[in-house]
Amino acid sequence: MATTMLRLSLLLILLSSVVSDKCNPQDKKALLQIKKDLNNPYLLASWDQNTDCCDWYTVKCDHETHRIISLAIIDSGPSNFSAQIPPSVGELPYLETLEFHKLPKLTGPLQPAIAKLTNLKYLRISNTNLSGSVPSFLAQLTNLTNLDLSFNNLTGSIPDSLSQLSNLGSLRLDHNNLTGSIPSSFGSFKSNLDIILSHNNLTGTIPPSIGNLNFTHIDLSRNKLEGDASSIFGPNKMVQIVDLSRNNLTFNLSNVEFPTSLTSLVINHNKVYGNLPQGLTKLKFQFLNVSYNRLCGQIPVGGTLQSFDIYEYFHNKCLCGSPLPKCTSN
Repeated sequence: MATTMLRLSLLLILLSSVVSDKCNPQDKKALLQIKKDLNNPYLLASWDQNTDCCDWYTVKCDHETHRIISLAIIDSGPSNFSAQIPPSVGELPYLETLEFHKLPKLTGPLQPAIAKLTNLKYLRISNTNLSGSVPSFLAQLTNLTNLDLSFNNLTGSIPDSLSQLSNLGSLRLDHNNLTGSIPSSFGSFKSNLDIILSHNNLTGTIPPSIGNLNFTHIDLSRNKLEGDASSIFGPNKMVQIVDLSRNNLTFNLSNVEFPTSLTSLVINHNKVYGNLPQGLTKLKFQFLNVSYNRLCGQIPVGGTLQSFDIYEYFHNKCLCGSPLPKCTSN
């Protein structure tokens, strides 16, 4: 009996050793350094040097190579997590996904070491206290398909070089303190990406080159943008959601041709003038708000336009008709 138990114990030790060997030693070393640099948070309690790092919480390994391909540190509860992004994240060369999310005490700038992660496809650092600028070195991550730096304290201007990310499909820089203008180079993105730049302090005009893109979602709301935004629209576009609200945009809505794909149009609190085009009756809006502008004329009858209440139309120069009061001869 004792011999049998001894053999079982040796077998378990052997199996444990085999399992632990799956984790690449260099990746494991980098992860343990990350944990140390983050002041050993409880969130990473499973990161034990005596276990296989492929089994650690927030970590994902490739099934064949066993290299670390995903690191997603997300805290869904109250946290005392206080640190900066460790430079050691740059020592995980096979990373395809990197996330730091809902970590309000994560501070400091974006680490230049992130530029070493050339296999990165998804970068999300959001809902943190990250500060500093949006670094131009992000343009070196040419495999990126998603870049999300929303809900931080980033300042400065948006670098032109981001347009070099030819595979980018989604760009989120919203809810920061960014200033300056939208780079005209954004019109040269190779892919048709969604752009969300809302809740910043961006100024200037929307570059006409943006009209070259065929995104499905664009949100430039709550900035200080001026001028014409009509290049965003067009009969051959595939855009579904447009939010340009709370800017200083000035353009004639009468001549705008809207794509049939449009389901959400929010342009309230601007200086948009002209009439509501009859073509809007052909669209199936889920959200619509044109209030607080300089629009005139009768609201076209048909489609979903009368399904919205007065608050989506009021405070215009002389807009009338259901759901607003009837138009008069005057």
